[in-house]
Amino acid sequence: MAMSIPKRVAIAVGAIVLVLVVVVLGGLYFVQFEVKQRVTAALGPLGSADSIDVGLTSVRLTNVLLKPPPDWPAPNVLHADQITIVPDIRDLLQRRIHIRSVTVSGFDLTVVRTAGGSIDILPNLKESLNRPDNATPASVGSPTVPREKLIDHIGFEHGTFEFYDFTVSKPAYKVSVTNAVASVDHLHLPALTEPTSVEVNGSIAGPQHTGTVSFGGWIKIATKDSQTTSTLQGVDIVMLDPYLLKKTGAKAEITGGTVDLTVQSTVTNYQLHAPGTVVLHNLQLADTGNPLDTFLSIPTKLAVAALKSRKGDITVHFVLEGNLRDPKFSVNDNFLMKLGTGFAKSTGVSVEGVAKGAGDTVKGLGNALKNLLGQ
Repeated sequence: MAMSIPKRVAIAVGAIVLVLVVVVLGGLYFVQFEVKQRVTAALGPLGSADSIDVGLTSVRLTNVLLKPPPDWPAPNVLHADQITIVPDIRDLLQRRIHIRSVTVSGFDLTVVRTAGGSIDILPNLKESLNRPDNATPASVGSPTVPREKLIDHIGFEHGTFEFYDFTVSKPAYKVSVTNAVASVDHLHLPALTEPTSVEVNGSIAGPQHTGTVSFGGWIKIATKDSQTTSTLQGVDIVMLDPYLLKKTGAKAEITGGTVDLTVQSTVTNYQLHAPGTVVLHNLQLADTGNPLDTFLSIPTKLAVAALKSRKGDITVHFVLEGNLRDPKFSVNDNFLMKLGTGFAKSTGVSVEGVAKGAGDTVKGLGNALKNLLGQ
């Protein structure tokens, strides 16, 4: 008995559906394999993860570690409890790397400010991502990684940023930003010529107070052009000790106070323009009697007397300007100079008083040298 036309059509449609299912499953398997291989290649020899689980729409890594390069001040560059990656499946099928989102949870991330003032973050991963096609680590089945990569969004949650600053001391001065959340939007590698949006929020705990810190704006990473706003609110001023005190001889001692800071920074063609405001609340300095002690380049004795008349509250407005390519220009030194000048003006310390304090410092230094030489 001949098969009816409707039944033959149904069988044909079923066969087509079956073929499509096989193709889709094969494609998904290829994508999963491809994603896992590329993640492994990106981690490189200095990275590890307890597990890499590839699902239909995302990749989850657990207990991720990135080991540090030589002379790194911390035992790890990054530790994260979990990293979830959501790729664009269609682009992966066309052998393009387009990541829709990366979420880093339960993290401890180290950020280093070098002695030259540059910021170093995730150096090993950055090197892996920028590795050209022919330099992909040789391994069985490792894919050729496209040079162009696009990441729409990176989110950090429930973690800590550890900042190590070599511009103020060696070994580096460390500040921890806890309860941190952050986002980075639009990273187009390797050119990095397009604006990347950045936002960071967290807490800074001091001996007496816990304040908040926030940073946000956009940066063109390749050219260093940027427009950002940095804010500190209620931060224990002791945490800014290395940035505020000039240590000549014995250390001037800060015994209390908090600081609020707002800086709106614009960098165009390496030219910095950054107006800002610092408010010092209940600032208390100990007068050790040592003429070598200074606070914001002002002899501590004069600063203590001025603060008493102002009940410890001082507001200073400043503008930082300079060429970031000029080796003679230092953001730290420029900030201290502006802050010192504004502090003197706000407290009413006269030029004559500062000059007298400088004379006392020279005299104290002379006496210290005499004692050292046994004269």
